[in-house]
Amino acid sequence: MYGKAFAPEYQGELGAALGVNSSYEEVLATASRAQADAGTALDRARAALAVAEANRRLGRVSEAGHAWRESYRSARTAGDPGAMAWALWSGGTLARQCGTLPLARRLLAHAVALAEGSGDRLAHGYALAGLAETGRIQGDYAAVADLHEQLLEQGRKHGEARHMVWAMSGIAQMHRNTGDYDKALELFEESARIAAEADDFRGRAWSLRGVADVLSVQGETDRALTLLSEAEAICRTMDLASALAYNHKMRANVFFRAGRYVSARETYTLALREFSEMQEPRGVALSRLGLVKSRARLGRDRDESLAELDALERDFTKIGLRHAREMVIAFRAELTARPAPETPAPRSGATTLRSPAVPATS
Repeated sequence: MYGKAFAPEYQGELGAALGVNSSYEEVLATASRAQADAGTALDRARAALAVAEANRRLGRVSEAGHAWRESYRSARTAGDPGAMAWALWSGGTLARQCGTLPLARRLLAHAVALAEGSGDRLAHGYALAGLAETGRIQGDYAAVADLHEQLLEQGRKHGEARHMVWAMSGIAQMHRNTGDYDKALELFEESARIAAEADDFRGRAWSLRGVADVLSVQGETDRALTLLSEAEAICRTMDLASALAYNHKMRANVFFRAGRYVSARETYTLALREFSEMQEPRGVALSRLGLVKSRARLGRDRDESLAELDALERDFTKIGLRHAREMVIAFRAELTARPAPETPAPRSGATTLRSPAVPATS
């Protein structure tokens, strides 16, 4: 069993004023007032943590970076290792969002150690979860698969729906990326159901994105687009800038798989702009890959496409995204194996050149 979702990153008085579904503009305003009125170093640490998380979710990278460091300094002044762990968790999560994955792992590993020593079970669990997610994003599934399962069991043991949704979605994503679509769909749908029952709107938005991804791979384009529209509405209501950009990128993926290459190109362009504005290099690179593939389908010069793929492979290698790099290599192989086109590029909605053997950007 599990209860309603809650947000342990909002601590002290903020925990009573804010909930898991509070919009991030509301979180930022409330936490900023608390930070200005804080009477102790621990109060300042807690307020700055919420400021950091709100800015991060809103895509304001510089402000988030300043705030989590302020939270850590205040927690250190207060001599509270648990609060220090929460600040490092926020900083590690921001580093992962910004594509600096080695830094993310260092900060999160330090957070794990501090949380373990402090006895703060939730901080320890969140830091471990951050490490697991970082490894999953890098494609290091062997290293983090067991950790995901352990975290899921911890969530079930303590009735923490939000943690269950996170862990289940991560496991589902690994199944999806390794080709076990049936298992991935089962887990994504279960995580979406749990999120809905626990009133975890953010978790539901991310889970619906996963469901839509798998459905579109299986050819259910209309259902996928409907679910993405539902998730987009949640993202806009909660001011989830990063989640909204990833939603748009997934919508572009769905268009691409359906052979609707003009729509895919336009939507990848939208996602690229959103990721660029929030300085999120992982999303930028993935959107660029989608654009390369869409333009190639629409008749772009093959040598130009290959040159951009080479640049993207270097970027993915630098960031440490193994799965994305494999997608670049697969699409390059497809382009080089295919003879130069002699027919006009397909119209939006056409499927004549679709290659189901090479899925769109994940």
